[in-house]
Amino acid sequence: MNQVAEHDRRIVVGVDGSPGSRAALRWAVTQAELTDARVEAVSAWQDPAVYGFAYGWSPAVFEDVSVAAVTEKILAESVADEAGDAAPVPVLTRVLHGHPAQVLLDAAGGAQLLVVGSRGHGAFAGMLLGSVSQHCVQHASCPVVVVPPAERTPEPAGRRSGGV
Repeated sequence: MNQVAEHDRRIVVGVDGSPGSRAALRWAVTQAELTDARVEAVSAWQDPAVYGFAYGWSPAVFEDVSVAAVTEKILAESVADEAGDAAPVPVLTRVLHGHPAQVLLDAAGGAQLLVVGSRGHGAFAGMLLGSVSQHCVQHASCPVVVVPPAERTPEPAGRRSGGV
């Protein structure tokens, strides 16, 4: 059985609402159209206690907030804005509990491709790759595409406009 047949025709893309993840989503939809694949947009959420104290937030801030619901809303808005109803391929959305890198690695099991933005919402904006994208590149069981910010995002192969 060849490599392509072993993978399903699915492109997993990590979406956290950041500009980088939105660029990754646009790239994934275009690539899926070119390869006759479907897109699975995945967002992860963690319990606020895992990261809240690092930002000085108290538990009281989260009493009336469902982190999962907020994550679902961000994912739905990102998909609506970047892919919309006129998306040329199916876009399935999934919101899963866990560390973003591990959630993406698990979701990408058997996938044709994993697509992530180069930077998310992390605190170290000066780094070339964010911790999630770097972890995915190092540990994914499928090929990984790291999409740069929108102003530098290349078009997928076959969609070049002009030039050589």
